[in-house]
Amino acid sequence: MKKRVGIYLRVSTDGQTTENQRRELQAVAAQSGWEIVGLYEDAGISGAKGRDKRPGFDRLLKDATARRINMIAAWSVDRLGRSLQDLVSFLSDLQALGCNLYLHQQALDTSTPSGRAMFQMCGVFAEFERGMIRERVNAGLARAKERGIKLGRRPVHTSIEARIRELRSEGMGILRIGRTLGVGTSVVQRVLAANT
Repeated sequence: MKKRVGIYLRVSTDGQTTENQRRELQAVAAQSGWEIVGLYEDAGISGAKGRDKRPGFDRLLKDATARRINMIAAWSVDRLGRSLQDLVSFLSDLQALGCNLYLHQQALDTSTPSGRAMFQMCGVFAEFERGMIRERVNAGLARAKERGIKLGRRPVHTSIEARIRELRSEGMGILRIGRTLGVGTSVVQRVLAANT
């Protein structure tokens, strides 16, 4: 049966591009004789976000459910998600649909038993890596706190707060207030929101 492939592309930040992922996966599809049915992209969206926050991923799964595609190709396991539970659930859903998965970086094809086992192991390591990053961040925050470094938002001086409210009452926009006073728009919004 000819493979009808949906290529899934994702990067976590707006500064990154999916171009390399797309080019490599299209080359694999051409070499393998796969028919590319569609490209599904989520740019600037974390893999930890759920399906409802990833429109490209959601569309991909809808097309798999509708049997428009019978294989999903992605750059790496971490492009699909970060939670082991979500990844295993995703693989189970694909298996129920008779849809396979190809992961380029892991050279993994779930149409084979070894490919399915390896996919589950990759998910374990992706979740482990995420846990390690979280622990390092928390340790860094604890060290900063021990040294007396104040964390979080810096307080806005009362004179700046008063000036923000004054300029707003004169009808000045949030962006212009920020530029005029040399503060970020988030500071202006926070001060104004505190008054409502």
